Amino acid sequence: MTIISINKLSVLTLMTGVFLFSSSLLQADTLDMSGIEAESMKADISKPYIVKKGDTLWDIADHFFKDPYHWLKVWERNLYITNPDLIYPGNQIWFDGKRLKKEGGLTLVQPKPQVLIKPVERLEVATDHSIMLTALERQDFIQPDQVQGVGHVLDSKDERLHFGVNDQVYLKMDQVAKAGELFDVFRSTDVIPVANSDKAAGVLVQHMGLIRIISEENGIHRGVIVKSFEEISRGDRLKPARSIDPRITPILSEEPLSGGVIYIRNKANEAAQHQVIGISLGIDDGLKAGTVMSIHKKGRMVNSQVGGGSVLLPTEQVGELLVLVPQQKVSIAFITKSTAPINIGDTIKTVAAP
Repeated sequence: MTIISINKLSVLTLMTGVFLFSSSLLQADTLDMSGIEAESMKADISKPYIVKKGDTLWDIADHFFKDPYHWLKVWERNLYITNPDLIYPGNQIWFDGKRLKKEGGLTLVQPKPQVLIKPVERLEVATDHSIMLTALERQDFIQPDQVQGVGHVLDSKDERLHFGVNDQVYLKMDQVAKAGELFDVFRSTDVIPVANSDKAAGVLVQHMGLIRIISEENGIHRGVIVKSFEEISRGDRLKPARSIDPRITPILSEEPLSGGVIYIRNKANEAAQHQVIGISLGIDDGLKAGTVMSIHKKGRMVNSQVGGGSVLLPTEQVGELLVLVPQQKVSIAFITKSTAPINIGDTIKTVAAP
């Protein structure tokens, strides 16, 4: 480190860079290099000062003195600070007024090492609610008798095959629709069965977008696409738009419930975090939207190397889910966390209050 004084300009060459202070900012009479006068101290300052994250010598000088430009004098009197940009949280800095005229500066008191013993804490990553909102917005779980919807996309003004945001389309409605009403555009996807049955509990539908009714003439409605997730086509079905609450509040069930995973989207073999699955519990079981549940995988049967015979390993938790849309017998849920692949047949349980 080198300090050079040139026409009342102080140029400090440090390991981290070069700092230039103009004479208009750093006057020689402001910094009396022979020492800091007691009158320059602020009155009634509490001691010691504990260095906090983000503190600088400028901040500390501004705390102890009436003029923050005394940071340089603080540095001169504390040469153990090899770099004025490097002071650390937790250091205790004392100011001894009696030593001011004799020695000046600050005294650093290093804290004594302490051993703290406490249980290990794991920082859990907060669930991204925007992903759950996207899952709610782009799909729904409807009854089998609702797959025809209440109308469909008929055509457009320019006879294009696919439509997007701000395109005007013609609609054929099977019920009365007033100007300003909103309708979800959807396509049917997978049928979700009742557990241990061939009956359909519901149908998962994919939302393509959102249409607002403009007007009606001779039984044909005009609409404008106000939101589009994918290309909308002729024949896509309509259903009254849902009002989605953006405040997803996880809740715990008041009663212990147990069920299983009965459906994985797109007939996949496995599911993982941030995917949608179907579960064998619904409104009839007391399930509500937002209910938090844990996912468990049965232990494997292994052969004992000592004594022979087969041993069943314990059941292990492999994830957590949040119920999105409950129906009478089954529900669709969103996997918020997984530590292993999730399969059809895995057990789900309500989470007990802590």
